[in-house]
Amino acid sequence: MQTQDVIRLGREHLRSMSGHVFDVLEVKEPISPDAAVNLSKVISKLSPLVGNMIEFNSVEFLNDQEDFHGHGIWQRQDPGFPDTIFQGVTPTPGFEIKAWFPLATEITARFKDSQNHFAHDQTHVAMLAWLPEQLIFGKPKILGVCVVSGLSVAQARDNHYHNPPDYLVLEPEDTASRTQNLQQTNTNGYKFQGTQEEFREAQELVASWGPNAMQYSPTPEYQERLRELIARFRYRLDTNFAKMDRIVHPGIEEFKTSIYRLNFHGKTVGEWNKLLGSKGRDEEIRTALQEHLGIREEDAEELLL
Repeated sequence: MQTQDVIRLGREHLRSMSGHVFDVLEVKEPISPDAAVNLSKVISKLSPLVGNMIEFNSVEFLNDQEDFHGHGIWQRQDPGFPDTIFQGVTPTPGFEIKAWFPLATEITARFKDSQNHFAHDQTHVAMLAWLPEQLIFGKPKILGVCVVSGLSVAQARDNHYHNPPDYLVLEPEDTASRTQNLQQTNTNGYKFQGTQEEFREAQELVASWGPNAMQYSPTPEYQERLRELIARFRYRLDTNFAKMDRIVHPGIEEFKTSIYRLNFHGKTVGEWNKLLGSKGRDEEIRTALQEHLGIREEDAEELLL
């Protein structure tokens, strides 16, 4: 079995998880419509915890598949990149697993690893969209799975952000000689902060690089040019750099659209996202949860009997 065989089989098995319910945690049904409204406002706080549980269980799920038996084993890396790797073939294949709670305002997961990490296209990104079975209560249910090449995500990110001299994407410096825990693989984004006159000067410098000046490259030669800009002009580190929701990767964007259009308990996921994320609409939320989830005022009284 070769690296790409492992990736292909892993991708197929991960995609088959759509509709799967994880028996790892369960949120109990609210005892009244008012309690349901309150729960709808805080249910997203479970996302980091459930996301980690989904990542853990995805590794176990892959190891349960007979296709991999006798060829190697999936192992979780924490805090290494990617989240899970397959020990048994070289180059080592792996998946970076991102759990997405689509009632949140945006996909908050980031993807900052350098293009240089994906020389053999051995790492793919798996995004698993999940919600509680009953929208705001029940066990975590996988709504859909998107698996795309890690290299394609890194390239989409760099091409989207990089716009010298206004915005620069910088590769990490060479840290190969350091111990593994001190090695750097993350890129960073920098936004120009100088004056208009300084910006014109920076533009002239970029123009002097030639016809491919604006085309991003992770090579040391091109990165040295970017570091010259950083050294000569004022830039600030962009703390929002590389959020998955802002990379504009075609496959991820298509996946987001498909999830938001998915019908779930009487509304599309996108409609629930808009309704539950709005302010000052508690009565509308209350009515919708009563109508589509069957939560009744009497539930509280029954609970006390």
